[in-house]
Amino acid sequence: MGTAAGAPLLVLWDIDGTLVNGGTVARRAYDAAFRQVAGRGLEHPWRFDGRTELAAATEVLRIHGLGPEGGLLERFLDLIVTELQLRSEELADEGHALPGAARALDALATLPGVHQTVLTGNLLPLAELKVTVFGLDPRLDLRIGAFGGDAYERTDLPAHAFRRSEQHLGRAFDGSHAVIVGDTPRDMATARAAGARAVAVATGVNSAEELAAAGADVVLPDLADTARVLRAITGRGQAA
Repeated sequence: MGTAAGAPLLVLWDIDGTLVNGGTVARRAYDAAFRQVAGRGLEHPWRFDGRTELAAATEVLRIHGLGPEGGLLERFLDLIVTELQLRSEELADEGHALPGAARALDALATLPGVHQTVLTGNLLPLAELKVTVFGLDPRLDLRIGAFGGDAYERTDLPAHAFRRSEQHLGRAFDGSHAVIVGDTPRDMATARAAGARAVAVATGVNSAEELAAAGADVVLPDLADTARVLRAITGRGQAA
């Protein structure tokens, strides 16, 4: 599936592992937030791997014997946001935009009909923080994105981006005019569920082979080759 030059295209970028590497700052923020709601540190490994923040935080509470009911999940999420915002300087020092990310965003922004935003497991305030800290925000229209507070399952996020695109851009997008770019099998499953083009970037913990098996239309080793990234996302020409 490709798009004709100038045809409307909604590009939905994952953030962590695709556009940025935030180091271990988020883990420290998570631990600090958990200490405040539970009175103890995290005792089990924390895994995100493409889950929405709603799902990840719920799982963290449950595996530590805490129910998310009664406002505890909401308090935990609020504290996660606060703790990471307090660590914005650490995030800037320890993390970085992945090689080629800024160039890819800039190059796509020159193409007629292309709208770029995020489809991320991050809550909206955390998405805003990360793309701003690493200087990627000018090319991403977060008004039309989908975030980890919108739904429990990542596969339910595209509908929120499509709805917001219609609201703010005056055009109804669906999967046939969308591309999801990410680094996990969950990103690929989300693209498949939405009928969108799936572009994988093997810059996270999953191998190129795992991402291909998860249903990626194209697997890139990274974002360093801007021309190759554009071909992969637009489907115009061969990405290899």
